[in-house]
Amino acid sequence: MKKYNIEDRLIEFAGEVILLTKTPSKDYAQDYLNKQLIRSSTSSALNFAESQGSLSNKDYVNKVSICLKELKECLVNLKIQQYIGTSNTVIKSLQTENVELIKIARTLIKNRLNKA
Repeated sequence: MKKYNIEDRLIEFAGEVILLTKTPSKDYAQDYLNKQLIRSSTSSALNFAESQGSLSNKDYVNKVSICLKELKECLVNLKIQQYIGTSNTVIKSLQTENVELIKIARTLIKNRLNKA
């Protein structure tokens, strides 16, 4: 069953990225991409968590916008990894969830801006 709590989904997404990249790579490019993917996926979850304590609409939109930027970075990283041959079912599954999280973040921003 699909989870609908965005924070839980972002945490799970970051956790799956960490599990995917847990085995150290001897390849410089792969290692670089893995470390960057960990940073951007965890940053998206952390910035979303910060947005939940926002005192203003502007602060909320700012934090969710950072989350959105980090999610977009994750998606490009996953596409690069797929292109260089890291393609597997986990990468494809992460890409699918990543796209859904991007759509949710965009909707949250749009809805908050429409409220203001």
